[in-house]
Amino acid sequence: MDNATPNSFWQFDTKYWFQKLTSSENGLSENALKVLQLQSKSIRKKKLGFLSDISLFVGQFKSPLMLLLIGAVILSAFLGDTSDVYIILFIVVSTGLLSFLQERNASRVVEKLQYMIALKCKVLRNNQEVDIAANTILIGDVLLLKAGDMIPADCLLISSNELHANESSLTGESYPVSKTVGVLPESTELNKRTNCLWEGTNIVSGTAKALVIATGSQTIFGTIAQSAGTSVETSFEKGIKDFGFFLMKITLILSFFILIVNLLNHKSIIESALFALALAVGMAPELLPAITTIAMSAGAKRMLNKKVIVKKLASIQNLGEIDLLCTDKTGTITEGAIKVAGCVDLKGVENEWVKKLAFWNASFQTGYANPIDDALKNNPVTMANQPIKIGEIPYDFIRKRLTVALDLGSEKIVITKGAFNEIIASCSSVFLSDKSTVSITEYKAKLKEQYEQYGLKGMRVLGICYKNTTAATVTREDENEMIFAGFILLEDPIKSGIIETIAQLKNLRIHLKIITGDNKNVALSIARNLGITNPVVLTGQELMHDSIEALTVKVKKVHIFAEVEPQQKEHIIQALRKSYTVAYMGDGINDVSAITAADIGISVENAVDVAREAADFVLMEKNLMVLIDGIKEGRKTFANTLKYIFINTGSTFGNMFSVAIASLLLPFLPMLPKQILLTNFITDFPYLTIASDNVDEEQLKRPGKWNLKFIRNYMIIFGIHSSIFDVITFLTLFYVLKVKESAFQTAWFVESILTELFILFIIRTHKNFFQSKPGSYLFLLSLVGLGLTLFLPYSFLAKEAGLVPLPLKNLGILFGIVLTYIISADLLKVWFFKKYRS
Repeated sequence: MDNATPNSFWQFDTKYWFQKLTSSENGLSENALKVLQLQSKSIRKKKLGFLSDISLFVGQFKSPLMLLLIGAVILSAFLGDTSDVYIILFIVVSTGLLSFLQERNASRVVEKLQYMIALKCKVLRNNQEVDIAANTILIGDVLLLKAGDMIPADCLLISSNELHANESSLTGESYPVSKTVGVLPESTELNKRTNCLWEGTNIVSGTAKALVIATGSQTIFGTIAQSAGTSVETSFEKGIKDFGFFLMKITLILSFFILIVNLLNHKSIIESALFALALAVGMAPELLPAITTIAMSAGAKRMLNKKVIVKKLASIQNLGEIDLLCTDKTGTITEGAIKVAGCVDLKGVENEWVKKLAFWNASFQTGYANPIDDALKNNPVTMANQPIKIGEIPYDFIRKRLTVALDLGSEKIVITKGAFNEIIASCSSVFLSDKSTVSITEYKAKLKEQYEQYGLKGMRVLGICYKNTTAATVTREDENEMIFAGFILLEDPIKSGIIETIAQLKNLRIHLKIITGDNKNVALSIARNLGITNPVVLTGQELMHDSIEALTVKVKKVHIFAEVEPQQKEHIIQALRKSYTVAYMGDGINDVSAITAADIGISVENAVDVAREAADFVLMEKNLMVLIDGIKEGRKTFANTLKYIFINTGSTFGNMFSVAIASLLLPFLPMLPKQILLTNFITDFPYLTIASDNVDEEQLKRPGKWNLKFIRNYMIIFGIHSSIFDVITFLTLFYVLKVKESAFQTAWFVESILTELFILFIIRTHKNFFQSKPGSYLFLLSLVGLGLTLFLPYSFLAKEAGLVPLPLKNLGILFGIVLTYIISADLLKVWFFKKYRS
C-alpha cells in the first residue's frame, strides 16, 4: 500500500490519502500548505520571460524566406560584396526585430485576456472556504464542487450528493456519469471509476467534496494534452494558409524560371541567383503571419475596451463572418432580473402556504445559484420556527426539478419545484384553498389550462408540490405521490431598447433566433412584444419528428425555438450552420453543447465555468449591444487583414511580375537584388500598421466572408493593371528616355515603391480613396517611406544601394505615370467592388 501512486488512486480510501498527502477533510493545514507551495513551483515552473523573448526573437528567422535571405548574406560575404551584406543584413535584422516587437506586444495582450477569464474554484484550507485560481490548486487541496463547475485536477471523492459529471471530453460518453464515494479495484476501467473526478470534465448536477490527487501534466487530461499538442484551425486560418501556399508556389516557379533565363542570357551567376531570390522574397506574402497576429491582437485589445474578452484569438476573424446569432432569452432579450409575480393556488389566488413552500425550497437548495431562486429568496415569509434541512436532490436537466427535505419541528416535509409537466407527473393529489387535499385526476385539465393562460400573458410558470415524510433523508424515489400546491409565477420583461438593438443587428445583416426552454405560449408573447408579426415558434417536441433534411429547411423560417431540451439545442445549431455562419450565446450547463457546436461560442463573465471554458468569447455584460460592438471589431479585424492580402496580390505581385518580364528583354537586370529587397523593406513598414487602420462604416455592415475566388479575381484584374503601368514605365525609360543601367534601375525602384505605397491608400477603402480617412500610423509611416524613397538616390547611401540621382525631366514623367496609375486604380477599384460585392 505504501507504493501507491496517483496513477491508481481509486483503489484506496480517503483516509489513506489524507495521511499520505498530509491533508484532511478540512483541507490543507497552514504548514502543509507552505511545503506544497514550494514543491509545486518545480512542477509548474514557467518559462522565464527573458528566455521566452529570446525564443520568440529567434523564431522570427526560422521561416524559409528568412533562411534564404540569411543564406544570401553569407554568400555575399563569401564573395566579398560588402554593400550587399550590410543592406541585406540590415533588412533581415530590422524585419525580424519589428515582427518580434509586434508579436511580443500581441502575446502580452493575450496573456492579459487569459488572466481575466482564468477559472476560479472553491477550496477548503484550514477549514476555511477560499476562492482561488484553478491553476494554483495544490495536491492535497479539498475542492468544494457544484453544478456547472469545471474540475481543475484529478480527484478522489470525499462526499457527494446526487453527483453527476460530464466526462465526454475524456471517455466520449455523452450521458452524465453518476459519482459516489467508494473504493474500486486497481483494474477498473476509466469510464467506471465512479469514485473519481477528472480534470477537464465538469459537474452536471449535485454537489461534492473531493481531494486533489494529481495536477497539471500528472493528470489524465494533462497527459493527453501533451501528446496531442494540436489546435483546431479556424476557417479563416485555413484560408490564409492555403492562399499563402498558393502564392508561394507561383513565386517559386516564377523565380526559378527567371533564374534559368538569366543564366541562358549569360548574366552573372551570383547576380542572377540573388535576383531570383530577391524576387521570391518580394512577391511572397512573408508578412502575412505577422500581420494576421498583429491584427487579431489589436482587435482583441479594442474588443476588451468594448467589454468583450477574446478567449481564442484566432476566432476574431470568424466573429466578423457571422450572419446569425442564436441566444437564450433571459438576460439578453429580457431584463434577467426575474421578479415573483405570485405564488398562487388552484384558483389562481395568492396563497401563503404556496409562498412558504417556494421560499423554503429556494433558500435551502445548495446547487448552483440561479436568478429564479434568488428572486424567491427575496420574497420572504413569516415563520414561527426556522426549518432544519435534512436532505436535497439537486436540479438536473433530465428531471427538471429540485427537491429539499426539511424538519419543521412538528413534521418532516419534502418540497419539490420545477417544470410544470414534471411536477404534475409527480403528483397524485392537489391542495385546495381550504387546506384539504383531493385526487388530482379531475383537476388536471383545469391546471393545464391555467398553465397555458399564464404563459400567454408572458409569465414563466413553475409548479410546486410537497408531501410529509418520516425518512431521515430524501431520495429520488420520494419524488412521487406528492400533493400539487400551486403555481410560481415569474416575470422577466423584455429589455428597454432591445427592439432598437435587434434593428441594429438587422442593419449588420445578422439574423436573430431565440432558443429557450420556456413553453410555446411564453415564446409567442415575447415574439409579439418584440414586434415580430406572425411569429413562427417551433417546439422541441415538434423537432423530434423531423428528418435532418426537413429540419435544415424548417429552421430557417423559425423565429423562436421553445420547450427545447439541452441536447436539442446542438441539433438546431448544426441544422442552422448549413445555411448560416452561426454564433450561439449562452451561460448555463444546458448551453454548453450548443456553444461548442456553433461557429462562434459566446458566454458571459458570470456564467458557469463549463460554459465560459467552451466559449470563444466572454462578454463582461450580458448585453446584445456589447456583442454588436464586438462583431464590428471582428469585422474591422477581418477587413484590415484582407487589405494586406489585396496589396500583396495586386500591386506587389504585379510589380514583381513586371520586373521578371523585363529581365527577359533587357541586357541588364531591371533592378539589383538589394534594390528589390529595399523596396520590400520600405513598403513593409506602413503595411505593419494596417491592423490599426480605420475601416469604413459601409464595410462593417456586411459579414466578412473568406472567398478565395473573389481574391483570385482581384489578383488577376489588379495584377494586370499594375503590370500595364510597369510596362509603360519600362518602355518609356528604355525606348523614349533611353536611360542607362543605373538610371533605369533607380527609376524603376522609385516607381515600384510609389505605386505600392499609393495602392495601399486606394485599396484600403471601397470608396474613392479621398473619401476615406486612413489611420494616423499608416499615413505617417507611408509619408516616411515616400520621403525615404525620394531621398535615397540623392543621399550618401545611393552608391551602396546602386542608385543614381534622376533628372527632373525623368522624375516628372515618372510622377505623371504614377498619377495616372492612382486615378485609374481608384476608378477600377470602385467598379470592382460594386461588381463583385454587390
